[in-house]
Amino acid sequence: MRAFLPGKMPFSASRVRRLLPGTLLALLLLQGCGRFGPHKPREYVWVWAKETYLHDRVAPVNNRVATVVNGERLQVIEHGDRFLKVSTAKGQVGWIEEHGVIDQRVHDEFAQLQQEHEHDPAVTTATLREDYWMRDAPGRTSDRFYLLPENAHLQLLVRASVPKPIPPQALPLVVERTGGTAKNTPGTPPAPDLEDYWLVRDSAGHVGWVRGRTLDDDVPDAIDGLSESQKVVAAYVLRTVNDPDSNVPGGQVPEYLTLLAPWQDGLPYDFNQIRVFTWNVRKHRYETAYRERDIEGYFPVTISQQAFGNQQEPVFTFRVASTAGASIDAKTGLLNPGPTETESYHMEGVIVRRIGEQALPQVLASAKEGRRGRKTNRRRRR
Repeated sequence: MRAFLPGKMPFSASRVRRLLPGTLLALLLLQGCGRFGPHKPREYVWVWAKETYLHDRVAPVNNRVATVVNGERLQVIEHGDRFLKVSTAKGQVGWIEEHGVIDQRVHDEFAQLQQEHEHDPAVTTATLREDYWMRDAPGRTSDRFYLLPENAHLQLLVRASVPKPIPPQALPLVVERTGGTAKNTPGTPPAPDLEDYWLVRDSAGHVGWVRGRTLDDDVPDAIDGLSESQKVVAAYVLRTVNDPDSNVPGGQVPEYLTLLAPWQDGLPYDFNQIRVFTWNVRKHRYETAYRERDIEGYFPVTISQQAFGNQQEPVFTFRVASTAGASIDAKTGLLNPGPTETESYHMEGVIVRRIGEQALPQVLASAKEGRRGRKTNRRRRR
């Protein structure tokens, strides 16, 4: 006979078979209850690098398991030391360096920029000289995300001017002598130069900041060489004239309003000169119909067609400073023009007149003076 401990019952095979279904049912119920409990939200990151790889392990010797590109979303599975274990939309799993991705906060900042400026009118357009990343704020230390390809055509929305970082080697050194020994220590840094950034929108609707020196303003070649060492900030088509003998396809030659400024960042205005180019049909060339210098002009510029008598003529309008007071916000870099007034001009053939005034343009006045001088000289020679 088998002996048993007091108070204990033997677990025979038949008893185990009777208890097993109930135990399994309890385990299933517990597992089901866990499914309805709170879950940790999924974490995502986005690739900002142009192209990088996922690796099967964090080790000097590893294998590439997938290629990921700029803008791709990855789900975070595990955090490591400077590395993340992630999964792609195709289910590929691997490790990626943290500095090659942006987190949800930065992604939301770009999404907010796009939403806020989705319908903003462009003040001008430009072409990107080289690959460049959009940033979430003006400046070289801001976060970057979308990679814009070389020759991308961009709409320019607003300009900001921020301090350019000063490299350590540019800091002045101060010699300090302590106990007979000389020691060089960095001195007071000089006032930093300003560099321009533009808030831009690409063809996909993405919005972000791009350094101004990487952009070439869209200026027609036919008038770009007439800028007289000034930078053409923008060029707007006022109208077209018919000249079948011109080298323009179709013979429809555009006439332009151009805005010019010095080749300098951080200016307290958007442009300081306007110039109207009209087309001489007899000589088949561009000529200056109007020019105004030494102004402090600001975007936006509007172009329209209005009726003057029985003729539809181009009209252009812009803002100029009425008093000194323009400033650049030290925090955002945005330009605050201060008090401004609006100036409007319209064209009568090749003559440009300011609306509300009867004064002839400067260029025509100069031409009249020249004609008077020539007549006087002819009289003297007689």
